[in-house]
Amino acid sequence: MAQISVSSGHKRKFRERLLKWYAHHGRDLPWRKTAVPYKILVSEIMLQQTQVDRVLPKYREWLAKYPTMEDLAGAPLSDVKKTWRPLGYNVRPVRLHSIARESVARYGGTLPRDPERLLAFKGIGRYTAGAIRAFAFREDAPILDTNVMRVLHRVFVGKGDAKKQKTLLWDLSEAMIPKGKGYDFNQALMDFGAMVCTARDPYCLLCPMKDFCKTYPFRPVRR
Repeated sequence: MAQISVSSGHKRKFRERLLKWYAHHGRDLPWRKTAVPYKILVSEIMLQQTQVDRVLPKYREWLAKYPTMEDLAGAPLSDVKKTWRPLGYNVRPVRLHSIARESVARYGGTLPRDPERLLAFKGIGRYTAGAIRAFAFREDAPILDTNVMRVLHRVFVGKGDAKKQKTLLWDLSEAMIPKGKGYDFNQALMDFGAMVCTARDPYCLLCPMKDFCKTYPFRPVRR
């Protein structure tokens, strides 16, 4: 399979500009004030297909009721499902409860940092494992959520269906991380996709990447 070729100059510019943008515009979110793997896990599961503003109050409520992995594992599943409402996608609390119970049984209520062991949990996929490694354990682990995929595809690829190029974009996501800065870089990518390189009507004129972006100016297809 072909690789995405990015010059060293464009890599350097992208990293520097993205981190500079993030330093000024990064969102103040409660899960960015903790390195507890359980709390990172809760935020990542909640944020799957759900907007940040809907997650914020539920995240705080959830941690007040289930402050530790052991608290969640010991709670009845019916109560867990009730607490989850109204976030939707109701398989997620079932998975989260299952992860908590397995964590307590196998790892004493924590999460392993080894990627293979993380991926062995039912309900933890490649993205969630990467997020836990990057945000809880401060490793230079790649992530590829919808925002990250959109940013990398628009800036460095510019053609084709991003969803059909996920393997290439995973490789690119990993290659772009500046050594020792995986936490800030990944958070910056997500914020940039949510705030500037948005799905519809992105703020191209304000984009610090526009001089080398493959799709500048982005013109959405009108249906």
